[in-house]
Amino acid sequence: MTHPTYTQQDLSRYNLPRLKRIAAERGVTPTGDRRATDTWVNAIITHQSAQTHKVAQSELNDYIANQAQAVAPEELTTREISFYDHEIYCGDELIASITHDDHLTQPWVVVVEGVEKFRANTYARCYRFITWHHQDTTLNEPAQTETPCTSENQIMAHIFNECQKYGFEILDDGIYNNKGVKLGQVGCTNGNWWVKRRYSVQQQYSNSVLDAVRSLSIVDVSTDGKSIFDEYFLDQPLEQLTGDKLQRLLERAELVTA
Repeated sequence: MTHPTYTQQDLSRYNLPRLKRIAAERGVTPTGDRRATDTWVNAIITHQSAQTHKVAQSELNDYIANQAQAVAPEELTTREISFYDHEIYCGDELIASITHDDHLTQPWVVVVEGVEKFRANTYARCYRFITWHHQDTTLNEPAQTETPCTSENQIMAHIFNECQKYGFEILDDGIYNNKGVKLGQVGCTNGNWWVKRRYSVQQQYSNSVLDAVRSLSIVDVSTDGKSIFDEYFLDQPLEQLTGDKLQRLLERAELVTA
C-alpha cells in the first residue's frame, strides 16, 4: 500500500490522535515521550526518509543491472561448417559468417546477410572485426559505396581528397606524411581499390579509397620515438578505448611485428 508523504510542517499542524493514526498506518512505533507530538512527528519523518532511501537504492540497483546487461556483450559462438567456412552466432541468431577465397593477400572474408563487409589476411582479424562491430551495433550498417572510377584523373582525385583529411602528400613514388616519411601507395585497378604499405611489394585489397588511405595512417608508427601503445595509453586508459580504436591498435601491432 502506498502512503502519502508528509513534510515536517504538514505533520506539525496535526493533533496527537491524528499523528498516532498516521504512524499506525505505517507501522511506526516511536521511542521517547509518546505524549509529545514532536516524538510522533520525528518518528514519522524518520520512517519516510528510510522508505525513500530504500526505493532510491532499489531503483539505482535496477539501473545498474540494466546498464550492465546493456554494456556486457553477449558471448558469440562459432559453428564450423568446414575449415574455410564458419558461422558466427549471438545466441540463436546468425550475425555473420567467415569464408575463404583465392585472393592472394586477403583471402578471409566477413559476410553479413550476403554482403561482403571486410577482408583480412587472417581468420582472427575477421573474427575481431565481427566482435567489435557487433558490440558497437554497426555490423549490419550498409557498406559505404563509391562511384566507380573510370579514369586515372578520377582515381587520383579520390585519393587526393582522402589524403587531405590526414594531411598526407602525394608524390610520384607514393604517399607521404607531414614529416616526409613514405607511408605507401593507393590505387585502383579494374574498379578494385588496393593499398601497398610502405616498403611492401604486395598490393592488398581494400573496400574503398577511404579504407585504403586510412590504413596508411595506421602504418605511421615509428617516426616520433613513441610506441603504438604509448600513443594510445598516454591519451586514455585501455578500458576507455572504443571498439574501433582497439581494432586499430591491434592492427598497428600486427603491422609492426610483421
